[in-house]
Amino acid sequence: MEPAYLVAAVRSPVGKRGGALSGVHPADLAAHVITALLGRAGVDPAAVDDVVLGCVDTLGPQSGDIARTSWLAAGLPEHVPGVTVDRQCGSGQQAVHFAAQAVMSGTADLVVAGGVQSMSQVPIGSAMAPAGPYRGSHGWAARYGDQEVDQFRSADDIAAKWSLTRAELEEWALTSHRRAVQAIDEGRFRAETAPLTLNTATQSESQSKSQAEAETARSGLPTAWSTDEGPRRDTTAARMAGLSPLRPGGVTTAATSSQLADGAAVLLVASGRALREHGLRPRAVIRHLSARGGDPVLMLTAPIEATAYALARAGLRVGDIDRFEVNEAFASVVIAWLRETGADPSRVNVNGGAIALGHPLGATGARLLTGLLHELERCEGRYGLLTMCEGGGQANVTIIERA
Repeated sequence: MEPAYLVAAVRSPVGKRGGALSGVHPADLAAHVITALLGRAGVDPAAVDDVVLGCVDTLGPQSGDIARTSWLAAGLPEHVPGVTVDRQCGSGQQAVHFAAQAVMSGTADLVVAGGVQSMSQVPIGSAMAPAGPYRGSHGWAARYGDQEVDQFRSADDIAAKWSLTRAELEEWALTSHRRAVQAIDEGRFRAETAPLTLNTATQSESQSKSQAEAETARSGLPTAWSTDEGPRRDTTAARMAGLSPLRPGGVTTAATSSQLADGAAVLLVASGRALREHGLRPRAVIRHLSARGGDPVLMLTAPIEATAYALARAGLRVGDIDRFEVNEAFASVVIAWLRETGADPSRVNVNGGAIALGHPLGATGARLLTGLLHELERCEGRYGLLTMCEGGGQANVTIIERA
């Protein structure tokens, strides 16, 4: 079977909901990173076989197959198609899996894959029925009853099942912010981020020019903006302890949950033939990819079994992995995963996670894989593993080996 190689990986800076990227059309945001990706790889856009992007809540500016729209918005060749993927929070990661599978099957040689999300313009859950996606399904009710299916409940249930205290969750969240701030200060994200020029044209139409200029001046953003907005330098354990829980009697708060965000990330997946024909240098090879399902009500625990499955299929042990990215949907998710896998916490989310950096749903998987690739190169590690929990009780796992 043909190997699938990662040649380049680029992301936008991640903006807070209502922040610097809130007025940027998601197609333009994805077009920006696609253009940067091809430029860095030195690839003729006409040679690309397909564009696969993850996106959740494909309504409004994210509707109509945003993968195709983004490619065209970048001014790239019309003969290249695009397709949009929704595996909930794992959409961007799944997009890379589909791209790699196309390459591995021999049906494609060069695929742009990743994700985009504007949670400012399309609020989370916009595409979901008011009563939830399961209400009214007789088959679902027969199997799972009338249980509440809610990610916040799941985060608290996980904390209860693994006997996690609120203090433990907040300690992990504080570590996430500190690691992200350190990564920014040390320039660890510089190579993976494509700076975005922000001007009044990128602000929402409801804002006047003077408002936009005033907001830019107040924020201190440079013209070419490249720094993630989420990490909080001034957060403390005491501040976190003062927040109310998201659910009565629960231990999960906004501080121990991922931040709503805007962002985009893409990777170039190539075959060996493409490497030779276009003179490309592989930076990593995809050693394993899989997706597994778990309890759809508890929902967020699927990465635990999915990780065990992936390591067994790849013939690896947890100790063989130099860097892990486990999406910080909630602090309880990562800590439970650590408890069950026995992974070294010092190798997990070393540059902070979604609690600090934000979780632009459809883009996060690609952003994490982009960061994982660059971090493996920085630490000169060999193997990296990415996993994340997803709606419906699912999890993707990707294992890469640095070339």
